[in-house]
Amino acid sequence: MDLTGKTVVVTGANGNLGLALSNSARSRGAEVVMLDIVFSGPALQADARRYQVDLLDSAATAACIQGLGDIDALCNIAGGFAMGTAVHEASDEEWDSMFALNVRTLLNSVRATVPIMQARRAGCIVNVGAAAAIRGEALMGPYLVAKSAVIRITEAMAEELKADGINVNCVLPAVFDTPQNREAMPDADFTAWVTAQQLADTVCFLISDAASGLVGASVAVRNQS
Repeated sequence: MDLTGKTVVVTGANGNLGLALSNSARSRGAEVVMLDIVFSGPALQADARRYQVDLLDSAATAACIQGLGDIDALCNIAGGFAMGTAVHEASDEEWDSMFALNVRTLLNSVRATVPIMQARRAGCIVNVGAAAAIRGEALMGPYLVAKSAVIRITEAMAEELKADGINVNCVLPAVFDTPQNREAMPDADFTAWVTAQQLADTVCFLISDAASGLVGASVAVRNQS
Protein backbone atom coordinates (compact mmCIF):
# COMPACT_ATOMS: atom_id res chain seq x y z
CA MET A 1 0.00 0.00 0.00
CA ASP A 2 2.51 2.57 -1.20
CA LEU A 3 1.19 6.12 -0.84
CA THR A 4 4.36 7.89 -1.92
CA GLY A 5 3.67 11.26 -3.50
CA LYS A 6 0.05 11.42 -2.38
CA THR A 7 -1.35 14.32 -0.35
CA VAL A 8 -3.82 12.87 2.15
CA VAL A 9 -6.18 15.09 4.15
CA VAL A 10 -7.45 13.59 7.41
CA THR A 11 -10.34 15.22 9.26
CA GLY A 12 -10.74 14.54 12.97
CA ALA A 13 -7.00 13.93 12.89
CA ASN A 14 -6.48 14.36 16.64
CA GLY A 15 -8.83 11.51 17.54
CA ASN A 16 -7.97 7.86 18.07
CA LEU A 17 -8.48 6.77 14.46
CA GLY A 18 -7.34 10.09 13.00
CA LEU A 19 -3.94 9.84 14.67
CA ALA A 20 -3.52 6.17 13.74
CA LEU A 21 -4.42 6.88 10.13
CA SER A 22 -2.21 9.95 9.90
CA ASN A 23 0.79 8.01 11.19
CA SER A 24 0.04 4.98 9.01
CA ALA A 25 -0.38 7.02 5.82
CA ARG A 26 2.78 8.96 6.51
CA SER A 27 4.75 5.76 7.11
CA ARG A 28 3.68 4.69 3.62
CA GLY A 29 5.09 7.83 2.03
CA ALA A 30 2.09 10.18 2.00
CA GLU A 31 2.18 13.85 2.85
CA VAL A 32 -0.48 14.04 5.54
CA VAL A 33 -2.55 17.13 6.25
CA MET A 34 -4.26 16.95 9.65
CA LEU A 35 -7.47 18.88 10.30
CA ASP A 36 -9.21 19.12 13.67
CA ILE A 37 -10.80 21.62 15.99
CA VAL A 38 -8.01 21.16 18.54
CA PHE A 39 -4.67 19.36 18.76
CA SER A 40 -3.38 17.91 22.02
CA GLY A 41 -1.44 14.92 23.29
CA PRO A 42 0.73 12.66 21.11
CA ALA A 43 0.70 13.37 17.39
CA LEU A 44 2.96 13.23 14.37
CA GLN A 45 6.46 14.63 14.15
CA ALA A 46 6.89 18.37 14.49
CA ASP A 47 6.93 18.97 10.75
CA ALA A 48 3.47 17.50 10.17
CA ARG A 49 0.99 19.84 8.53
CA ARG A 50 -1.72 20.60 11.09
CA TYR A 51 -4.59 23.02 10.66
CA GLN A 52 -6.97 23.90 13.47
CA VAL A 53 -10.44 24.32 11.98
CA ASP A 54 -14.03 23.86 13.12
CA LEU A 55 -15.40 21.39 10.58
CA LEU A 56 -18.94 22.44 11.52
CA ASP A 57 -18.15 25.89 10.16
CA SER A 58 -18.63 25.54 6.41
CA ALA A 59 -16.88 28.81 5.53
CA ALA A 60 -13.86 28.10 7.73
CA THR A 61 -13.60 24.55 6.40
CA ALA A 62 -13.75 25.75 2.80
CA ALA A 63 -11.13 28.42 3.38
CA CYS A 64 -8.78 25.92 5.00
CA ILE A 65 -9.14 23.14 2.41
CA GLN A 66 -9.02 25.46 -0.58
CA GLY A 67 -5.68 26.75 0.61
CA LEU A 68 -4.04 23.32 0.75
CA GLY A 69 -3.27 22.90 -2.93
CA ASP A 70 -3.72 19.57 -4.72
CA ILE A 71 -5.42 16.80 -2.72
CA ASP A 72 -5.15 13.14 -3.69
CA ALA A 73 -7.25 11.68 -0.87
CA LEU A 74 -9.75 12.94 1.69
CA CYS A 75 -10.41 10.75 4.73
CA ASN A 76 -13.47 11.90 6.65
CA ILE A 77 -12.65 10.55 10.08
CA ALA A 78 -14.33 13.28 12.14
CA GLY A 79 -17.43 12.04 13.91
CA GLY A 80 -19.00 11.23 17.24
CA PHE A 81 -20.82 8.47 19.13
CA ALA A 82 -23.55 8.47 21.73
CA MET A 83 -26.04 5.88 22.89
CA GLY A 84 -28.34 5.02 25.76
CA THR A 85 -31.58 6.77 24.78
CA ALA A 86 -34.63 5.21 23.15
CA VAL A 87 -35.79 6.77 19.88
CA HIS A 88 -38.98 8.13 21.39
CA GLU A 89 -37.05 9.67 24.29
CA ALA A 90 -34.14 11.18 22.39
CA SER A 91 -34.12 14.97 22.39
CA ASP A 92 -33.80 17.22 19.37
CA GLU A 93 -30.34 18.10 20.64
CA GLU A 94 -29.26 14.43 20.58
CA TRP A 95 -30.47 13.96 17.01
CA ASP A 96 -28.90 17.23 15.89
CA SER A 97 -25.59 16.44 17.59
CA MET A 98 -25.16 13.04 15.93
CA PHE A 99 -26.08 14.46 12.53
CA ALA A 100 -23.75 17.43 12.93
CA LEU A 101 -20.73 15.43 14.05
CA ASN A 102 -21.10 12.56 11.58
CA VAL A 103 -22.77 14.11 8.54
CA ARG A 104 -22.35 17.87 8.57
CA THR A 105 -18.58 17.65 9.03
CA LEU A 106 -18.42 15.27 6.05
CA LEU A 107 -20.56 17.51 3.86
CA ASN A 108 -18.51 20.60 4.66
CA SER A 109 -15.26 18.84 3.81
CA VAL A 110 -16.44 17.29 0.53
CA ARG A 111 -18.00 20.54 -0.69
CA ALA A 112 -14.57 22.13 -0.46
CA THR A 113 -12.55 19.15 -1.69
CA VAL A 114 -14.51 17.71 -4.62
CA PRO A 115 -13.99 20.73 -6.95
CA ILE A 116 -10.23 20.43 -6.36
CA MET A 117 -10.32 16.77 -7.34
CA GLN A 118 -12.62 17.40 -10.29
CA ALA A 119 -10.16 19.91 -11.70
CA ARG A 120 -7.50 17.18 -11.67
CA ARG A 121 -9.93 14.40 -12.65
CA ALA A 122 -8.52 12.21 -9.90
CA GLY A 123 -8.93 11.55 -6.21
CA CYS A 124 -10.15 9.26 -3.45
CA ILE A 125 -12.62 9.93 -0.66
CA VAL A 126 -13.14 7.56 2.28
CA ASN A 127 -15.93 8.05 4.80
CA VAL A 128 -16.55 6.27 8.10
CA GLY A 129 -19.92 4.60 8.58
CA ALA A 130 -20.61 1.87 11.13
CA ALA A 131 -21.33 -1.85 10.95
CA ALA A 132 -24.23 -1.29 13.33
CA ALA A 133 -25.83 1.10 10.83
CA ILE A 134 -26.69 -1.78 8.49
CA ARG A 135 -29.69 -2.55 10.67
CA GLY A 136 -31.34 -0.97 13.68
CA GLU A 137 -30.22 -1.65 17.23
CA ALA A 138 -31.76 -0.56 20.50
CA LEU A 139 -30.74 2.68 22.21
CA MET A 140 -28.57 3.91 19.34
CA GLY A 141 -31.15 5.57 17.08
CA PRO A 142 -29.57 9.02 16.49
CA TYR A 143 -26.11 7.55 15.92
CA LEU A 144 -27.35 4.82 13.58
CA VAL A 145 -29.44 7.21 11.53
CA ALA A 146 -26.44 9.51 11.09
CA LYS A 147 -24.11 6.67 10.11
CA SER A 148 -26.76 5.25 7.75
CA ALA A 149 -26.80 8.64 6.06
CA VAL A 150 -23.01 8.43 5.65
CA ILE A 151 -23.39 5.12 3.79
CA ARG A 152 -26.05 6.50 1.44
CA ILE A 153 -24.05 9.70 0.86
CA THR A 154 -21.03 7.57 -0.02
CA GLU A 155 -23.04 5.60 -2.58
CA ALA A 156 -24.58 8.72 -4.10
CA MET A 157 -21.23 10.50 -4.38
CA ALA A 158 -19.62 7.41 -5.91
CA GLU A 159 -22.17 7.43 -8.73
CA GLU A 160 -21.92 11.19 -9.20
CA LEU A 161 -18.12 11.36 -9.29
CA LYS A 162 -16.89 8.14 -10.90
CA ALA A 163 -16.88 9.77 -14.35
CA ASP A 164 -14.53 12.43 -12.92
CA GLY A 165 -12.01 9.79 -11.86
CA ILE A 166 -12.90 10.16 -8.17
CA ASN A 167 -13.43 7.01 -6.09
CA VAL A 168 -15.69 7.29 -3.04
CA ASN A 169 -15.94 4.43 -0.53
CA CYS A 170 -16.59 3.96 3.17
CA VAL A 171 -15.52 1.69 6.00
CA LEU A 172 -17.96 0.08 8.42
CA PRO A 173 -16.12 -0.70 11.65
CA ALA A 174 -17.57 -2.92 14.33
CA VAL A 175 -17.01 -1.88 17.95
CA PHE A 176 -13.87 0.23 17.96
CA ASP A 177 -11.19 -0.25 20.62
CA THR A 178 -10.71 3.17 22.20
CA PRO A 179 -9.98 4.29 25.76
CA GLN A 180 -13.45 5.84 25.83
CA ASN A 181 -15.18 2.57 24.85
CA ARG A 182 -13.12 0.60 27.34
CA GLU A 183 -14.19 2.96 30.10
CA ALA A 184 -17.84 2.77 29.05
CA MET A 185 -17.82 -1.06 28.70
CA PRO A 186 -15.24 -2.31 31.22
CA ASP A 187 -16.54 -5.89 31.21
CA ALA A 188 -16.34 -6.38 27.44
CA ASP A 189 -13.83 -8.58 25.61
CA PHE A 190 -11.51 -5.92 24.23
CA THR A 191 -9.63 -8.45 22.09
CA ALA A 192 -12.73 -8.83 19.92
CA TRP A 193 -12.87 -5.14 19.08
CA VAL A 194 -11.48 -3.50 15.96
CA THR A 195 -8.18 -1.73 16.58
CA ALA A 196 -7.20 1.69 15.33
CA GLN A 197 -4.42 0.10 13.29
CA GLN A 198 -6.80 -2.31 11.56
CA LEU A 199 -9.02 0.57 10.55
CA ALA A 200 -6.08 2.71 9.49
CA ASP A 201 -4.70 -0.10 7.32
CA THR A 202 -8.07 -0.53 5.61
CA VAL A 203 -8.39 3.17 4.87
CA CYS A 204 -4.83 3.26 3.54
CA PHE A 205 -5.74 0.44 1.16
CA LEU A 206 -8.84 2.31 -0.04
CA ILE A 207 -6.82 5.43 -0.90
CA SER A 208 -4.06 3.44 -2.59
CA ASP A 209 -3.84 2.67 -6.30
CA ALA A 210 -4.59 -0.98 -5.45
CA ALA A 211 -8.20 -0.03 -4.69
CA SER A 212 -8.81 1.88 -7.92
CA GLY A 213 -11.53 -0.59 -8.94
CA LEU A 214 -13.63 -0.07 -5.81
CA VAL A 215 -16.47 2.41 -6.32
CA GLY A 216 -19.19 3.04 -3.71
CA ALA A 217 -18.10 0.10 -1.56
CA SER A 218 -18.97 -0.28 2.13
CA VAL A 219 -16.09 -2.26 3.61
CA ALA A 220 -16.80 -4.05 6.87
CA VAL A 221 -13.89 -4.04 9.32
CA ARG A 222 -14.02 -6.63 12.08
CA ASN A 223 -11.52 -8.30 14.39
CA GLN A 224 -11.43 -12.00 13.61
CA SER A 225 -9.72 -13.00 16.87
